[in-house]
Amino acid sequence: MRNKGGETLGQKVHPISFRLGYIKTWDSRWYAGKDYPQLLIEDLRIRDYLKKKLYHAGVAKIEIERVASKAKKAKITIHTARPGIIIGKKGAEVDNLKRELQKMTQKEIFISIQEVKRAELDAQL
Repeated sequence: MRNKGGETLGQKVHPISFRLGYIKTWDSRWYAGKDYPQLLIEDLRIRDYLKKKLYHAGVAKIEIERVASKAKKAKITIHTARPGIIIGKKGAEVDNLKRELQKMTQKEIFISIQEVKRAELDAQL
């Protein structure tokens, strides 16, 4: 296909697609057969909820990993610039967040928090 100037139009590819498997990995790591649409919608809801609730904490990335046994367990890793805000005093905020997510998904949730060491290098932050 050519544009008005006569030159060819290039195909646009998402920049992360080149890096998958080499430098980066998927943000969601799980496999589901028939339950795929429900789990995908659940992942999107979890991400939206966490982004809104933890906006002030500087969340860079949220990774969701599900255990293969019927996806009844989910491990959520939150990469943040300020982990102390999410953890709270003696881990109280993490426990509240865990309870809210378990109520929302009806599944067992494990939350881990990773600190982003150099926030100035992360475009999301």
